[in-house]
Amino acid sequence: MVEALLGLGIPDLSILVVDDASPDGTGEIADRLAAGYPGRVSVLHRAGPRGLGWAYLAGFRQALAEGAEAIVQMDCDFSHNPADVPRLLAHIPDYDLVIGSRYIPGGSTAEEWGPHRKLLSWWANFYARTLLGLRIRDVTGGFRAWKRETLEGIGLDRIHSQGYVFQVETACLCERLGYRILEVPIRFEERRKGHSKMSLRVQVEAALRVWEVGWRYRDLGKGRG
Repeated sequence: MVEALLGLGIPDLSILVVDDASPDGTGEIADRLAAGYPGRVSVLHRAGPRGLGWAYLAGFRQALAEGAEAIVQMDCDFSHNPADVPRLLAHIPDYDLVIGSRYIPGGSTAEEWGPHRKLLSWWANFYARTLLGLRIRDVTGGFRAWKRETLEGIGLDRIHSQGYVFQVETACLCERLGYRILEVPIRFEERRKGHSKMSLRVQVEAALRVWEVGWRYRDLGKGRG
């Protein structure tokens, strides 16, 4: 993934790998890449409680501290196609958040997904959108390009969600605060390595956490068009 991103020819591109104490050797591989691409690849080794939300927040803060003007978040298993990164960044001058979306015209998921998996993904997204009253079509996706000022403006300290609901909470914040959001169609590919962590326990917890997000921001953005 690092080589694919560096090969895109994006000016001033820097890559930050957030290692959340991964047991699979990710940290060591990332350190070798950072040594091979000094100044272009860096690694953040997290200590303390593990969790997707904490890892993202730490990565966002590090990127902001290093002066990034645009920050792209994406998975590293190639379910997010690196070739789509320039398409998302192309809209950053005119939008505050650009989302790679599976659920707008032109968006899709891999054929390898069976009917049950596709239905589960669609239902989780529909459930969160409906419960929170959001216009964004893909609130659970994790392929996004952020303008620096957006991450600074939403207030990273107020975000509490872990797991998959982190994506829902950040999307909800952006829409409720009136930021300019664009969804760009993407094809969500089958991952090349690893496996899904979406167990039944994780699904139930995520469903309940959406209610928590709704309650936390129940008065935010009232009166906006």
